[in-house]
Amino acid sequence: MIKRIQSGGEFEAKIGYCRAVVAAGFAFVAGTVGQGDDVVSQCGSALETIKNALTEAGSDISKAVRVTYYLPDITEFEACWPQLSEAFGDNPPAATVIEAKLLHPRFRIEIEVTALA
Repeated sequence: MIKRIQSGGEFEAKIGYCRAVVAAGFAFVAGTVGQGDDVVSQCGSALETIKNALTEAGSDISKAVRVTYYLPDITEFEACWPQLSEAFGDNPPAATVIEAKLLHPRFRIEIEVTALA
């Protein structure tokens, strides 16, 4: 069985994707950007959206097994470390950081998570 979770984000309908999909015992959370004027506020906002999606999927951030971070400027990543360390706590997932252009220049970080469902 596949469960699709929508968050109502502006790009879901425009592009044709779900915030998260639950399948085969995993919750796959799509790349998520946040709101705010800087990378730190956007990181926190994205994490909240991810946590909400995982809750709706019947999971939570402590069950994350993989996370990928995308930033247009890799030098901004270090400012997010305290939030990320707090969010994942004693259950850190495998992680990858990629420097890449994002959908719009206002976005400073995008976070994608896979967790056990």
